[in-house]
Amino acid sequence: MPSPKRIPNKMSNTAEQYLNRARELTEAGQLDGARQCLLEVLKENPDNQAALIALGGIYFTQQQYNEAEMVFVRLILKHPGKGEYSIALFNTLWKMDRHAEALEEIKRFLEMADKEAEKTTVEQYMNIIKKLEA
Repeated sequence: MPSPKRIPNKMSNTAEQYLNRARELTEAGQLDGARQCLLEVLKENPDNQAALIALGGIYFTQQQYNEAEMVFVRLILKHPGKGEYSIALFNTLWKMDRHAEALEEIKRFLEMADKEAEKTTVEQYMNIIKKLEA
C-alpha cells in the first residue's frame, strides 16, 4: 500500500484503498487495524466523512465512548442537519448515561433539520420520545 503521506486532500485512490482496507478489517473483526487505516486517511484529509463515521463506529463498538463522542461532535459541527451523525451522537451520549445531553441532541436536531430530507431520523427520534414518555 502506498505511503500515507501521498494521500492528498481530495479523495484519492490511496485514500479509497485505505477505506476499503478498513472496511475489510472491520468485517474481519480486526478493529484496531481498521482504526489505523482510518487514522491514516484522516492525517491528510481530516474532514473525510467516510473515515470519520467509520472511526466513530469503531470507537463506539469498542466502548470507547469519549473518543466516539469527539468524532461525532466533529461531524455534527460540519454537518449539523445530518441525521446519521445526530443518531450516532445520541446513542453515544445515551451509552455514557448522559441522558439529558442525549435528549438535548434530539431537540437540537429536530429544531434545525430538514424534516423531509431527514425523515428517517425524525421518525426514529419520535419513536424514542414515545418510548421514553411511556
